[in-house]
Amino acid sequence: MANPRDPSAAPFVVQRNLVDQVVDYLTEAILASRFAPGERLSEAGLAAELGISRAPVREAARLMESRGLLVSRPRRGFFVRTLDVAELSDVFDLRIGLERHAFERVMTRFNTDTEQRLHRQISRLCEVAAGDDEGLKIEEDLAFHRLVFELADNARLARAFDDLSFELRLCITLITRTHETPESIAASHWRLLEALKSGDPQRCRDEVDYHIGVARDSVIERLADHAGVARG
Repeated sequence: MANPRDPSAAPFVVQRNLVDQVVDYLTEAILASRFAPGERLSEAGLAAELGISRAPVREAARLMESRGLLVSRPRRGFFVRTLDVAELSDVFDLRIGLERHAFERVMTRFNTDTEQRLHRQISRLCEVAAGDDEGLKIEEDLAFHRLVFELADNARLARAFDDLSFELRLCITLITRTHETPESIAASHWRLLEALKSGDPQRCRDEVDYHIGVARDSVIERLADHAGVARG
């Protein structure tokens, strides 16, 4: 009888790990614009490039489709998702609702430890904003907001944000391209921390709405401009 602790006896686990690695690779490539929105992904080409069979590439693509990063088209394969104005509006509308509630819960629990943890993450975000690693900037931005949801102490609320975060990565990629100074995005998080420290629910709500609203308006304006150019 095979030893259940022997990795060779658990091909599914090995396969699952390989699929996750392909997901990570493709996600990073999309966020770094190595694959453009609307571009078709070649299963055969990716398999050859990564030195693996097509099966884990296909499974990775299906997982990324469920997360909103890819779309499939019958008999044509998988394509990098292109977000339109309506879809972006929906993403940001949901995000504002979730973050308002999370920040409100954190404010009622705010203490020195909370302040220090958020302060460290904003400092980290500002540090990477000065660099050239766009993927890292996105991850550190999301890490701040994920920390807020963690501090809100509601597991289902945090899971809702996690589910949305895959699409948010695409949105934040667009946001960083609409700002001449990405450092300003990082620095804007200090205002959120000050609002939490104030203990004023209305101020906190206003800062969340402003923080997310500016990002939403910037991206939607950019997409609308591009759509106008395309029609022209």
